[in-house]
Amino acid sequence: MAQERCAVVGLGYVGIPLSALLASKGYDVVGIDVLRERADAVNAGKLPLKGDEPGLGEMLARVVKKGKLRATTSFSACKDRSAIFVCVDTPIDADKRPDNSKLEGALTWIGRNMREGAMVVVESTLAPETMSSVVAKTLERESGMKLGKDFKLAHCPERVMPGRLLFNITHYDRVIGGIDRQTIKRATAIYSKLTRGKLHPTDLITAEIVKTAENAYRDVQIAFANEVALICEKLGADAFEVRRLVNTCPFRDMHLPGAGVGGHCLPKDPWLLTQSGKAANPKLMPTARAVNDSMPFHVLDLAANALRRTGRTVEDSVVAVMGASFLQDSGDPRNSPSIPVIESLRGAKGLRVHDPFLEEIAGTDTVKDWKKALEGADLAVFMVSHKAYARISPQTIKKIMRTPVIVDGRNIFSSEKMKKAGIFYIGVGKGFSE
Repeated sequence: MAQERCAVVGLGYVGIPLSALLASKGYDVVGIDVLRERADAVNAGKLPLKGDEPGLGEMLARVVKKGKLRATTSFSACKDRSAIFVCVDTPIDADKRPDNSKLEGALTWIGRNMREGAMVVVESTLAPETMSSVVAKTLERESGMKLGKDFKLAHCPERVMPGRLLFNITHYDRVIGGIDRQTIKRATAIYSKLTRGKLHPTDLITAEIVKTAENAYRDVQIAFANEVALICEKLGADAFEVRRLVNTCPFRDMHLPGAGVGGHCLPKDPWLLTQSGKAANPKLMPTARAVNDSMPFHVLDLAANALRRTGRTVEDSVVAVMGASFLQDSGDPRNSPSIPVIESLRGAKGLRVHDPFLEEIAGTDTVKDWKKALEGADLAVFMVSHKAYARISPQTIKKIMRTPVIVDGRNIFSSEKMKKAGIFYIGVGKGFSE
């Protein structure tokens, strides 16, 4: 078989690294995105993603310069493509149900433009049964072709994370679900060039369940850690020391507690799984979601309590929220736990938000200099463990803040060092250090 000519639909955190990597392996790649500025940035060889992504910017510039990757907003580019990868957002709606509008929109235009014999590979995370109930039916309807006879369909769900996009794609195992052996063989021929990890063939429904289950599993683990942290606060113990000692026991892997869970995947993927499996009446995963969703509000309670102990209120305080993205050293704000904290603190006498990778979040412009954010502040709430924050000394905090009250949502600082410096300090899972 001649080498596949590839199209990647959706140039975001999944589609851009996939496009660049495919092109770096010699494939002729066209990226398709509905946002003109996204396509223009790619054609200029510029990475449109915020945050630190080792190696990706350089790879993108290199493959664009070589003519192996170009981008467009037109789905007509699918007409001469033999392999089409779908990497669009699959969020949930206000009722926690799958919102497939972007997926269906992309599939509609792919179906109208794809050629006979094409293989469509969906990397987007899907609620189980979406491949059969939405993807296959939309492509058949819009193309007038028959699945299996005229085109092939596979599901190889992504396993990327901001800050590690290229590393994850090139090192992690991948699960490849296909409609038949020929499809899996075809998809495997491509993915075997992209990753050093193992490739695991399966059927479509299993691939869908695996992806949503692996993220729901992590969400449950984090919720457990958060509940332990809440217990430790009430009992006057340090949850991070408890975690360290728990993990000395074989087969234990207690996760890090913190100020909340964000990103595109963990806040929604458990709902994709439980919505599809609602006939089984799942209880654990929805409960874990509730625990993790509550953590930003717990941070707010800690902040209000800390200010009260120092004779202040939020309304008469200058407050600094340190960190706005959902992940350390990333510029990705999706579902960031900082958002409800920022929105709840708008009633403060003064509100500053600092983030080294974002210019704006939740309608608030960020401060670029962390010293400017902390200077004269009465309260600093650390929501993200950006590397820059670990270099801030307690002595500096004591010197530049008006009332040095610190709420640490990510275990960035030492309780002992903060107390020694004369700082009123409280952290998730730590309690007060006065």
